[in-house]
Amino acid sequence: MALPDLQQMETIVIKVGSSLVTAGGLGVDQATLNHWAEQIAFLKQQGIAVVLVSSGAIAEGMKRLGWSVRPKALHELQAAAAVGQMGLAQAYETAFERQHIQTAQILLTHDDVSHRTRYLNARTTIRTLLNQGVVPVINENDTITIDEIKLGDNDTLGALVTNLIEADALIILTDQTGLYDGDPRQHPDAQLIDQISVHHPQLTTMAGGAGSRVGTGGMYTKVMAAQRAAFSGAVTYITSGQTENGLKRLFTGDSIGTWLTVEHGRLNARQQWMLGQIQLSGHVVVDQGAAQALLNRHSSLLPIGCIQVAGHFDRGALIAVLNQKGEEIGRGLVNYNSVEIARIMRQPSHQIEYLLGYIAEEELIHKDNMVLIVD
Repeated sequence: MALPDLQQMETIVIKVGSSLVTAGGLGVDQATLNHWAEQIAFLKQQGIAVVLVSSGAIAEGMKRLGWSVRPKALHELQAAAAVGQMGLAQAYETAFERQHIQTAQILLTHDDVSHRTRYLNARTTIRTLLNQGVVPVINENDTITIDEIKLGDNDTLGALVTNLIEADALIILTDQTGLYDGDPRQHPDAQLIDQISVHHPQLTTMAGGAGSRVGTGGMYTKVMAAQRAAFSGAVTYITSGQTENGLKRLFTGDSIGTWLTVEHGRLNARQQWMLGQIQLSGHVVVDQGAAQALLNRHSSLLPIGCIQVAGHFDRGALIAVLNQKGEEIGRGLVNYNSVEIARIMRQPSHQIEYLLGYIAEEELIHKDNMVLIVD
């Protein structure tokens, strides 16, 4: 299979990590940002629209506050993010101003992409900025996001943004050369992988690694981001952000990292949104017959096939559908709340009105509001 051609792409998302942005935690590295801005200006001259997802706010805040060790207390992490975001935005504006390119700062949380209306608003805003020739610089809103400071990473955010705007590629710049077939720190003979499918069965095993001292991500999170970006048909490229003119070389066809390619076509916009969510409202468990009907015939989910419900959610919530082994086989938008489902599960659809006093739909989840997860 031929390597993806960056010259044929219209929109790309570039994600850069904390270690690169802040020179390993010493503070924003202006020279490095200037170098990336110059290369992004080159890509824009070739007709490629670019969105930049950047880590580094907490690391810069630590430097400005004189903290040598990343704090664990939530309020201290939020304070560092608030202070550091000022410096990060200023540094990017300075870097791109040298290239006569306007920038815009966008701070997102996963709540912004889980709520359908806010999701659409964010997409419209970013697309409008791109149409105006602006480079959006996106970061997680760490000053208010509790869960994502503790558990999240900007690799995931990069993939969510890729799906949000349906970009052609996600380029992850890291302090590693790319993906190897083994951990090069433990296996000196490990080989760099030029190209591999995001659906390769051994992919996550190859990516089992650790993150840097400053950031929270590792190669594993980058591979997971690539799999998430594949929902919208986007390929992912992982390479070193320290490579001289790496983005320019990538544009001219040099192989200096790892392409993670996609075998399947892109899902529709609603399916992308559903699969892209990190946190769901709850789940239902279905029996074997219902699971087979969903996976083999793409049927709607009827209450008679549901044997368990978990979580507290309202009608219209996005929930997971699990088989009896606890494996997620799909997710969708429910027609009934969790209390109602507990009353009508295992029952035929004609009993819904008798049990609830009304009937909204015959299905728990209509097939048009469901996306299946197939290995």
